[in-house]
Amino acid sequence: MITPANLATPGWGVLLIFASVTRLAAALPEAEILTGIDQRIATHRQADAVVSVITPAGTPVRQARVTVRQTSHAFLFGCNIYMWGRNGNARDEIAYRRQFANVFNFATLGFYWNDQKSQRGQDAHTRNERIARWCVQKQMVPKGHPLVWNQADPEWLPHDVDEIRDLQMAYIDDCMTRFRDLIEVFDVVNEATHFDRARFVQRAPKTSAMWQKFGRIEFTRQCFQRARWGNPAASLLINDYRVDPAYKSLIEKLVDDDGERLYDVIGIQSHMHEDVWSTAKVWEVCERFATFGVPLHFTEMTITSGKLGFRLARQGKGSWPSTPDREAFQAREVERFYRLLFLHPAVEAISWWDFTDRGAWQKAPGGLVRIDMSPKPAYQSVQKLIKQTWWTDDAATTDADGNAKFRPFYGQHNVTVVVPGQPPVSRSMSVRKGDSNRLVITLP
Repeated sequence: MITPANLATPGWGVLLIFASVTRLAAALPEAEILTGIDQRIATHRQADAVVSVITPAGTPVRQARVTVRQTSHAFLFGCNIYMWGRNGNARDEIAYRRQFANVFNFATLGFYWNDQKSQRGQDAHTRNERIARWCVQKQMVPKGHPLVWNQADPEWLPHDVDEIRDLQMAYIDDCMTRFRDLIEVFDVVNEATHFDRARFVQRAPKTSAMWQKFGRIEFTRQCFQRARWGNPAASLLINDYRVDPAYKSLIEKLVDDDGERLYDVIGIQSHMHEDVWSTAKVWEVCERFATFGVPLHFTEMTITSGKLGFRLARQGKGSWPSTPDREAFQAREVERFYRLLFLHPAVEAISWWDFTDRGAWQKAPGGLVRIDMSPKPAYQSVQKLIKQTWWTDDAATTDADGNAKFRPFYGQHNVTVVVPGQPPVSRSMSVRKGDSNRLVITLP
């Protein structure tokens, strides 16, 4: 099974070196932040690697042809997969799954408590098991989102807040233990920074009252401790739409009684339904949360391909169509955003929101593919970056010492050696930050 441990190994040695150079970048103009971007990406997303070819007696083999072709990224490129199995007809469903798997190695599955039709949530669990197994089959890391959020109350909740807390903890137990061998990444608590905003208190009075009684920080701490108990090996995220000092202050308090942090990853939402973040803001946010020394995941990223704004759509004052000019705009902004995040050493994952305009949040044209499943220019931009620009496909000839040198992107690679008169020999090679990244192939 693919796990975050073997796909994304943070390289904080590089981060410390890089941060010393870029600490003031938030105050720089866009042109200076982007200066030398490809070279800087190569510095911390690629590594020197050597393939040594020898005979059974240990003699170096000269002039052997060695090819290195990437099969998966260490960086997690993902999207929510909420429309899996819900596209209405076989043609659209096949197109949805094929196009999703052709780009991503990371998929977000819905674990919303208010969607559970019963306390045990068996129907939702059965569906998520099917999706997660499909993801693993397609070499994708599945992720659960979110275990705790007061977006809305489950219909069957009692009124007693102590009983509600017990049920919430039981739901965390159920998810973490049932999916222990299948899903190892979870957004544990969602949007705790501003859990008491009026709209959520109105829609979820019972769970909001429970949060209020036990306290924002203390309740969040308890949720993380419960999730850790359910699966000690899991990668646990705190996730929020707030990217200001208030979120940073909350994270600082998410420690146990010994001062050890309770989370493994910081999740950052970036829904840009109206205004797209400037380059300076992207960099400022990354720098603000990189100080915690853990990976950053951009968990929910949206840039729309339609002109109608977020608030008007919510008020039901018209449709929100995808238009050719805005699709071109979306493609340009998507490429800029992905390049910036791939540039920053602290970022280890990007998850788009949503994959298709069909069933998209707020009915916004934020998908990478249209309602009819045809790809937008933004889909092509993302696919080109992930599978071409940042994808290793290289060849070299061994030198007098039997060595062929490469500089691949971090991830899994297929290495093939061809010597005249012999059948090709292939091996798998994992290129990781901080490793020697040396593969020895002995010819038969």
